[in-house]
Amino acid sequence: MTVELRNVSKKYGSLAALTDVSITFEPGKIYGLIGENGSGKSTTLKLIAGLVKPDSGEVMVMQESVTRRIAKSVSYMTELDFFYPMYTVDEMLHYYESQFADFNADKAAKMLEMMKLDRTKRIQALSKGYRGRLRLVLALARETPVVLLDEPFSGLDQMVREAIVKSLLSFIDYEHQIVILTTHEIDEVETLLDEVAIIKNGSIIAKEPVEVIHATQGKSIIEWMKSILRTGA
Repeated sequence: MTVELRNVSKKYGSLAALTDVSITFEPGKIYGLIGENGSGKSTTLKLIAGLVKPDSGEVMVMQESVTRRIAKSVSYMTELDFFYPMYTVDEMLHYYESQFADFNADKAAKMLEMMKLDRTKRIQALSKGYRGRLRLVLALARETPVVLLDEPFSGLDQMVREAIVKSLLSFIDYEHQIVILTTHEIDEVETLLDEVAIIKNGSIIAKEPVEVIHATQGKSIIEWMKSILRTGA
C-alpha cells in the first residue's frame, strides 16, 4: 500500500514542472515536500490526486494507476478556495458528507470545535485564515488511505499554526494513512514530519528521514535544506 511516482515528467507548455521523478511514499509516515516556489511541489500533489496527467512515466496509488477516479482513495486539500460562498460551514460539511462515503461527520465536528469554526457562519463571511481552517477540516475528515495537504497552514497566524500542528496527529490515522504535505512553515511542522524530500527545478534532489537529519547531521530541516540547495546534491 504505497504511493509511487515512476520516472514521471510533466510540462505546462514549454515549462518543465517535473523531470523524470521517481519517489515512493509509505503508510505510517508524514512526508514533507519542501523547496522553492515553482519547484514542482504542488504539481506532484496534483499528479497523485489525478488532477493532472503525467506526460511520461506512471503515478501509482495503492497499486492502481492514477486516473480521476482515484478520488475515492485520496483526500486533497488545495491551497485555493473551492467553496460555495453562500453555504454555511455546516452546509459545506453536509455537502462533503453527501459526496464522499468516507467522510466522518463526528471527526469533522471535533475538528470544527478545535478550530473554533462557527457552523452557522456563511463561508463568504469567513476570513482567509478561517477558510484555511475549513479546508483542513474537510480534507482530514475524509478517511482515505492518502491525504495530500498543499500549504495547509497558509494564512494562519503563528499561534494558530502551532495549536493546529500540535493537534494534527490526533486527526490522522497514523498507522494506515500516507500524509504528504507541502509547506513554507518548516520550523513549525518539523516535529510532525517523518521524512522530507527536497524538490528543485522539477527534480527530487534529496530525501531523508527527519531523525537521520537530526541524529547524524545535527541539523534542523531548514539547515539541511539550505545545505543541499547550496551544493545542489
